[in-house]
Amino acid sequence: MHAIWPDGMTADTTTLLDALRWRYATKAFDASRQIDTSTWNALENALVLTASSYGLQPWKFLVINDAAIRAELRPHSWNQSQITDCSHLVVLLKKRTITAADADRLIQATASTRGIEASLLDGYRKMIQVDLIDGPRSQIIGQWAGNQVYIALGNLLTSAALLGVDTCAIEGFSPAEYDRILGLESSEYQSCVVCACGYRSADDKYASLAKVRYAASDLIEHR
Repeated sequence: MHAIWPDGMTADTTTLLDALRWRYATKAFDASRQIDTSTWNALENALVLTASSYGLQPWKFLVINDAAIRAELRPHSWNQSQITDCSHLVVLLKKRTITAADADRLIQATASTRGIEASLLDGYRKMIQVDLIDGPRSQIIGQWAGNQVYIALGNLLTSAALLGVDTCAIEGFSPAEYDRILGLESSEYQSCVVCACGYRSADDKYASLAKVRYAASDLIEHR
């Protein structure tokens, strides 16, 4: 089956599933191989296009190219070699809180992009205020923002696989130390999760291991 978009672009189910079967959490990257500019730009845009609750986009994505910074981060990442050996290292940040200014920014951006008066979005603006700023979820807003960031992470992993780029999502790191090294301690954003991107090393024994997934019948119910 093919999905067809208005501009004639197509994607097929075989390509998608083959890419997802091919990807794995890469343990050893080929440090000599770099992702080309065009491919990387596409992956950055995939991050930007990620869906988020209310469309608030409570994140930033730090691409760490500086070898010295990566070397400083590695000891605070369980000394995982992916930190220094991958082509592109992304630290996905979440907002520490959601404020009225964040809601206003979204409303203004929406009105401008769609060519409408901001006042037409007053009801939507109130929903955000009542839910995330004044409501009970304001007490767990860090968890909410982290959930959004993980949507972006999943989008990055899938997009990379479709482009033949290897990835490894990394939770084994110290967010506090990352924030210190990256100068985020007084920022409105904080480290949430890390993703190493590049190309697998021929020596990575994990590349040839069978993927372990439970049967669809165990995980999916139709009611």
